[in-house]
Amino acid sequence: MTMNAVLTASGGMGQLGLVQRCRKLAIVGVSALALSLAACAEKPKTTVGAAAGAAGGGLLGAALGGGAAGIAAGVLLGGLAGGAVGNALDQADREQAWRAQQASMENSRTGETMAWENPDSGNSGTYTPQRTYQNAEGQYCREFQQTITVGGETETAHGTACRQPDGTWKIVN
Repeated sequence: MTMNAVLTASGGMGQLGLVQRCRKLAIVGVSALALSLAACAEKPKTTVGAAAGAAGGGLLGAALGGGAAGIAAGVLLGGLAGGAVGNALDQADREQAWRAQQASMENSRTGETMAWENPDSGNSGTYTPQRTYQNAEGQYCREFQQTITVGGETETAHGTACRQPDGTWKIVN
């Protein structure tokens, strides 16, 4: 007699029901472990991102029919991806950077640097206009250098912003 026949004959849930129940228990257990580990993180955005990514990864692994190993891999990969996203610039960082970029393009002389900093996140950056000109459509444009510092690591980029009819500056490349 097979295990499925024994479970069915004894009023059990059958093999499919048992597998589904085991998957649910694995999801709950692995998700609880992921949330517990994420609570140890020092940065709240990273924690929330890692926890949400881990839970989503575990659910995806289960939905795709993965066994315990597939669910665990989904939790691990989801947690890593979610933590990276949560560690990026938050909304307050983006707003401060945008205000500094707008003010720099509108008011700074060529070569004059305007800085921004979010004391809550520790992230910061600068904008330095490099050259001002009018494009073929008659818009005033400024080439600029930008730096952004996140987690103590600074990245530098160059771009161009053009003044829009409403007075704001839009980055075009």
